[in-house]
Amino acid sequence: MKKQDITFGIHALEAVLNHSPERVIEMWVLQGRDDQRLTPLLEIAAQYGVSIQKTSRKALDEKAGSTQHQGVLARVKAVKQLNDNDLLALVEKTDTPFLLILDGVTDPHNLGACLRNADAAGVHGVIVPRDNSVGLTPTVSKVACGAAEVVPLFQVTNLARTMKSLQDKGIWIIGAAGEAEHNLYQADLKGPLAIAMGAEDKGLRRLTRESCDSLASIPMSGSVSSLNVSVATGICLFEAVRQRIS
Repeated sequence: MKKQDITFGIHALEAVLNHSPERVIEMWVLQGRDDQRLTPLLEIAAQYGVSIQKTSRKALDEKAGSTQHQGVLARVKAVKQLNDNDLLALVEKTDTPFLLILDGVTDPHNLGACLRNADAAGVHGVIVPRDNSVGLTPTVSKVACGAAEVVPLFQVTNLARTMKSLQDKGIWIIGAAGEAEHNLYQADLKGPLAIAMGAEDKGLRRLTRESCDSLASIPMSGSVSSLNVSVATGICLFEAVRQRIS
């Protein structure tokens, strides 16, 4: 297991400093950058005694492995990887669990966007298979705009088995599938719930689809055959939110 990670981007670093400042080991800031967005972040870091170094854009690009760092980057202690046992512990202590299952999402930008959606919708946790799925990477954290620090991501060994364990705990699992007989707006999304979403190109894998209690489609009227997984996830999550607050 990695002991250290790189995190970059203003929102991602702000979330780390606000929620777990003890993880931040040191920070690098673009030489000459001094603006209203960055200053509050540096002030928070200074309060916690974080070492801050100024460096070139080229050095930041190399450390981040990306040019999308917004002029700030940090070396942080890696978070504990959450597993099946952690998930069941969360379910036990949550009155009405609201979960998101992502099956086979391998693009870090999509996972980051899904985490951001999940945070906005009040999801208690996101579940991904350990294999054939992206985990928490610097790009995921950057795209998630801080959500990766507050929404638990559970990486499970056997997704179908985990889904059965959730069902045994009284959680209804509904999968998004274009071939479903009923659409999302006919589904009951109240109560203990997990919404399962598949990868954009393949959808839910057969075993995952068969493990769902029910399936629902998103009504589509145009010429496109599918939506980006993060867009589809947002639609499904916020229909659940609408039902749960009405």
